[in-house]
Amino acid sequence: MKRILVVDDEENTRIALTRLLSREGYEVQTAANGLEALNRLRQCSAELIITDLNMPEMNGLAFLRELNREFPSSNVIMITAFGEVESYLEALNLGVFEYLNKPLRVEELRKVMGKMFSRPAAVKENH
Repeated sequence: MKRILVVDDEENTRIALTRLLSREGYEVQTAANGLEALNRLRQCSAELIITDLNMPEMNGLAFLRELNREFPSSNVIMITAFGEVESYLEALNLGVFEYLNKPLRVEELRKVMGKMFSRPAAVKENH
């Protein structure tokens, strides 16, 4: 069973994604911010990290930079309600697999996850 870590300061988003992904057969863990997420990853790895961009304590981009230092092969989908060109480009440069806008569309998330999980395991690329 693939493990997914959902990182979002909005509890409703964490709950909704946990329910959705659990029904799809994934093991889901959650964190309310980047610092909590890093601590979880130090204890237990994840095949995919879905993270929000705007969070207190450590925003999504700072989290990505730290993630790249500690867990460079991580697969990340970034989600945001505040899509800006600068953050989009920086996220892509930091190796995020996809950048999705909130509110998330379930079919779009499924499609992106299917594409990500179907590529060779050792490949982490920008696109």
